[in-house]
Amino acid sequence: MNKTALVITLFFFCFVFAQAQNENIFRYPLSPRTMDAFSAACARISQYQLIKGRFEQEKTLSRLNRVLKSSGNFIITSNMGMVWDTIIPVPATLTLGRDFLIQSRPGGQRTLLSAQGNETFLRMAQVISTVFSGNSAGLLDNFEVYFSEGADSWEIGLIPKNNAINSFAERIILKGDTVIRSIQIAEQNGDSIKYILSDHIFPPALNANEQAFFALP
Repeated sequence: MNKTALVITLFFFCFVFAQAQNENIFRYPLSPRTMDAFSAACARISQYQLIKGRFEQEKTLSRLNRVLKSSGNFIITSNMGMVWDTIIPVPATLTLGRDFLIQSRPGGQRTLLSAQGNETFLRMAQVISTVFSGNSAGLLDNFEVYFSEGADSWEIGLIPKNNAINSFAERIILKGDTVIRSIQIAEQNGDSIKYILSDHIFPPALNANEQAFFALP
């Protein structure tokens, strides 16, 4: 085997191995034996009413063979929604409320997108809220659930039952302990998104600047 062929073979092997590692969770469907552990993991996620931290995002565009990276800060609240405040590479803020989406750009420009009449958007908002609130019943209603647990960590695999959810997410993988540490979303078009969440803190309330993220334009 020549050097080029060897490199290609090794690359292919590593890619397949990584894919297999990511898909391992789907070998463990939720069962009566693991239901209590799954419920306990969801309860640990839902114990915090407000979570702030940092995120790193990798968006893989399969058709272009490109990976786009961004990073910034996130806010997750149990009653208002969530904020993704991107700092790198281009400052921008995305606020996801219960029934609206606000996109903010440098210079103060804010655009409101209503979710009325948009089932996909509403379902997406519900999914994100369900995941971050640790709503076990909501997960079971909307997904085929897969679960595995280690000594001090857990992994959850989700396959959407609903067509609206399935239109943007083919599979979702969550990993965490007392909080969610990573989220991987495989899209129907072959693209994927991975979020790494870190530096979690749990303040008692939003400050005035953070509350302003949720104010409608």
